[in-house]
Amino acid sequence: MPIDLRSDTVTRPTPAMLEAMMTAKVGDDVFGEDPSINTLETMAARLFGMEAALYCPTGTMSNQIAIKCHTQPGDEVICEKSSHVYIYEGGGIAFNSGSQVRALDGDRGRITAGQVSLAINPDDVHRARTSLVSLENTCNRGGGSCYDPGEIGKIRQVCADNQLKLHLDGARLFNAMVATGVSGAEFGQLFDTISVCLNKGMGCPIGSILIGPAAFIKQARRVRKVFGGGMRQAGFMAAAGIYALENNIGRLAEDHAHARQLGEAIAKKDFVRSVMPVESNIVIFEVDQGGCAKEIAQQLKEKGLLAIAISANQIRFVTHLDISPEMVSQAVAIIEQL
Repeated sequence: MPIDLRSDTVTRPTPAMLEAMMTAKVGDDVFGEDPSINTLETMAARLFGMEAALYCPTGTMSNQIAIKCHTQPGDEVICEKSSHVYIYEGGGIAFNSGSQVRALDGDRGRITAGQVSLAINPDDVHRARTSLVSLENTCNRGGGSCYDPGEIGKIRQVCADNQLKLHLDGARLFNAMVATGVSGAEFGQLFDTISVCLNKGMGCPIGSILIGPAAFIKQARRVRKVFGGGMRQAGFMAAAGIYALENNIGRLAEDHAHARQLGEAIAKKDFVRSVMPVESNIVIFEVDQGGCAKEIAQQLKEKGLLAIAISANQIRFVTHLDISPEMVSQAVAIIEQL
């Protein structure tokens, strides 16, 4: 079996998670009668100190539902240029919401309050109406970088001063919580809405949760139905989410430690120009010769280590719960052989 560091989306449910899924109590969620989904949504809302939550099959759907609810056709959404909502969701902001994007050049995926303030369009019929700011934490293309909560607070104030909504794509928010020590309730006070994934480091087969005010989630539930996300006995999957919230948050620290080991090993290679600071479970490094990332990824694959070339000169490793300490040691040995 190869050591799969392509993504934390490749995880499989543990035996204990499978047991929770197989014994789940279920009902028709479109009727609001699936007890496992209701429990998961309540748990998530309480974890972030918010009123309500909505279970969705994917993070892309939960993000797109939020953007749809926060905007009107012809509006503009501010985000960082490498944001998942902008480059990895199939043009969904335009397709689903009829809005355009103001993409800012941030620091490893993170933007500042000053940048947001300068990017807001004036109240002018010639310009799109700025209505939403979307942040990503951790930042995937920023090497798993984490926002400073103080800067988020400043962005929040800019949004409040300009009647903008603030959404968080928290696909790996649990990683950020563990890495920074900032609680879910603290994040809940900073954002109008939050999307958190269960199908990455948390180890669930599917699932994302959109969290926010009760009136917003009521609207989001309608949009989810329109998007084809109304599920029936999905409590079997929600049970995996309940198990993950109860058991898998704290263990993310192990993934972060593994990522640091890999980052230290790859930084020693003479063909590596730089390694992004490793803050969570993602390692992104730049190779010396432009255009050869795919070749190096192929060499790693031939030695039993799977990675992704995310650009012509960048390669990404992602650690997760299926990666053991022994696998990390093997991965380091493979890297040393290159």
